[in-house]
Amino acid sequence: MKNFSSQNRQLGQGMTEYIIIVALIAVAAIGVYSFFGEAIRGQMAGMTRELSGQSGAAGVTAAKTAATQAASQQGKKNLGTYTDSNK
Repeated sequence: MKNFSSQNRQLGQGMTEYIIIVALIAVAAIGVYSFFGEAIRGQMAGMTRELSGQSGAAGVTAAKTAATQAASQQGKKNLGTYTDSNK
C-alpha cells in the first residue's frame, strides 16, 4: 500500500510540472503575439488570401508597415510605457 501512495504523489508532481510548463508557454505566446501582433496578423492575412487564390499583397504590405513601426519603437517602450498608445 505504501508504494501505491508514493506512485500517486509522483504522478501528481509530474502533472503539476506539466501544467506549469504549459502556463509559461501560454504566457510567452501571449507576450510575443501582443508585441508582434500587427505583423503577424498582416502575414496571416496575406497567406490566407494567397491560399484562397487571391492576391495577398495588401496583407504583406500591412505586415511590412507594422514591422517598420515596431522597429522605430525599439527602445522607446518599457514596462512603464507598455500600455500607452503607439506614438
